[in-house]
Amino acid sequence: MRRYQAVSFRVAYVITSSAEEAEDATQEGFIRAYRSIDRFRLDAPFRPWLLKIVANLARTRRGRAGRQFSVRLADVDVETMAADAQPRPETLAIANEQLDELMAALGELRQDDQRVIALRYFLDLSEVEMAGVLLCARGTVKSRLSRALVRLRHAMLAATEEAPHE
Repeated sequence: MRRYQAVSFRVAYVITSSAEEAEDATQEGFIRAYRSIDRFRLDAPFRPWLLKIVANLARTRRGRAGRQFSVRLADVDVETMAADAQPRPETLAIANEQLDELMAALGELRQDDQRVIALRYFLDLSEVEMAGVLLCARGTVKSRLSRALVRLRHAMLAATEEAPHE
């Protein structure tokens, strides 16, 4: 279970926007998975099954707290994302500016679009894992992600056209 702790926490955090709620959902998810291991299909991958349990618990906790889903810039660590590349300071400054623009455009999208983009690109979940988290078929994940990316592209283009040119 230790190998799934980080990704389970990240999935729960994306859904709840609360570290405390995400931690609780993750722990409860592990307990529920353990208790229902006899219902796990041996021919199925374990990680999507576990993430589905954690995501369901996180959704329940978010609903109880009355929170809406949102992706905040503070949730994305540019230095961590670019740690392998060791960019020059000016490159990192440009990346930060572009990330600000991306996150602003992402913030303009519907919550469902934000969620599917966050699960795929911030948490690096596969389509199968996303299907488990979102409680839908893999094909539905593909179409939702495709439509969300089109809307994100339009939002970014609109922001670029509205921005004053220097």
